[in-house]
Amino acid sequence: MERCGWVNQDPLYLAYHDDEWGVPVHDDTKLFEFLLLEGAQAGLSWYTILKKREHYRMAFDGFDYERVALYDDAKVEQLLYEASGIVRNRLKVASAIRNANAFMRVRAEFGSFSAYLWGFVEERPVVNHWASLQDVPVSTELSDKISKDLKRRGFNFVGTTIVYSYLQAMGVVMDHVQSCFRYHDLSS
Repeated sequence: MERCGWVNQDPLYLAYHDDEWGVPVHDDTKLFEFLLLEGAQAGLSWYTILKKREHYRMAFDGFDYERVALYDDAKVEQLLYEASGIVRNRLKVASAIRNANAFMRVRAEFGSFSAYLWGFVEERPVVNHWASLQDVPVSTELSDKISKDLKRRGFNFVGTTIVYSYLQAMGVVMDHVQSCFRYHDLSS
């Protein structure tokens, strides 16, 4: 069975590629989870963050954005010095809190973060038809537009490359290459 070329043979990574990556997500908790994880990934490999995912789940209250939005300085210090298994970067931890608050403002304005995000593509995934991994861009006009709007709304760690990776993960953009078995499942 052929997969996208970025996948290694670790069962965790295989399961992520085969079952999650590129599958359209409309659940706000899952959308927040990946927004937090993509921000944590900045400057690191996705594989590194994926291996830490369950630690993040425990440290950030199951990715409950309402609870994360209430974190104070004491909680930041606790995460930086006691939470094992997460990237202990003050800017990234503070970003999770800031983004949780911005996430809730978007929910209040649009009814859900899903409605906001999927509104950029008129509720339909962008299906690309890449022949090889080298054809897949790291950013697009869509990720530029969403990145700019997220920043305007108070989010951070949402540069265009991070946003494009987020869109791919959440299935807003389907970037499995044509030779990948998931391409056929998700492009129809």
